[in-house]
Amino acid sequence: MFTIGDFAKHGRVSVRMLHHYDAIGLLRPARVDPASGYRFYEAGQLSRLHRVIALKDLGFSLEQVRSILDEQVSTEQLRGMLRLRRAELEETMAAAARRLTHVEARLRSIESEGRMTADDVVVKRIPAVRVAELTGTAAGFDPEQIGPVIGPLYDELCRRLETAGVAVTGPGVAYYEDAPEGDGAITVHAGLTVTADPAASHDFTIVDLPAIGRAATIVHHGSMDDILSTAQTLARWIDATGARSTGYSRELYLECPEDHAKWVTEVQEPIAQD
Repeated sequence: MFTIGDFAKHGRVSVRMLHHYDAIGLLRPARVDPASGYRFYEAGQLSRLHRVIALKDLGFSLEQVRSILDEQVSTEQLRGMLRLRRAELEETMAAAARRLTHVEARLRSIESEGRMTADDVVVKRIPAVRVAELTGTAAGFDPEQIGPVIGPLYDELCRRLETAGVAVTGPGVAYYEDAPEGDGAITVHAGLTVTADPAASHDFTIVDLPAIGRAATIVHHGSMDDILSTAQTLARWIDATGARSTGYSRELYLECPEDHAKWVTEVQEPIAQD
């Protein structure tokens, strides 16, 4: 038999953890000395300990581990639990990849700051445009908050327009406003240029966006996840020229190939001159 200390070393766990496993009935000692209270384990118990560790590494709770090892879970139930755990791990990996993308975008923004010049900014009038749109709410105006909202909106809008037989006659136009609930939330409008008239049968909205009499515009090349450096250049230009922003910018999607790194977007920010 092994003392608890030797068993812990062979099992590569702590003595404290073995005490815990004993307390919850997951792995009890083979023998407890009635006089001293010392715990002793048999070599055969190492296999159960190793299964406990393996199942914990898969993300199962200790209660689930005990049910699995005591055969209170059927093979089909275990298969379902493993499939669910696989889905959870895949989502965790996808979320980590999204965070990494945002970190890289922030880093590129810092590295490229100051590289664009005032020559990149053009002041012009933006004509009125009719769009079919769907709306959603984002927690804030950062790209990492806008992206997960606006992408699905456009996917759904394209599907609904096709079903309704409404043709898209121009580029996408996105615009934003403060959401009624406040707390920094943003109402996201995902629009596509159309010439169709509004109809009660439509499961989307057709609106006429008014012209912007004076807008500071800049063309952004690349994914909208990397928009920060371009937006900062525009903000610096507005500050340097004494202009004043009068609202959220519109985004005119000029080119949207499958590769987001090749997107071309015109950012249009309404301004006034004090």
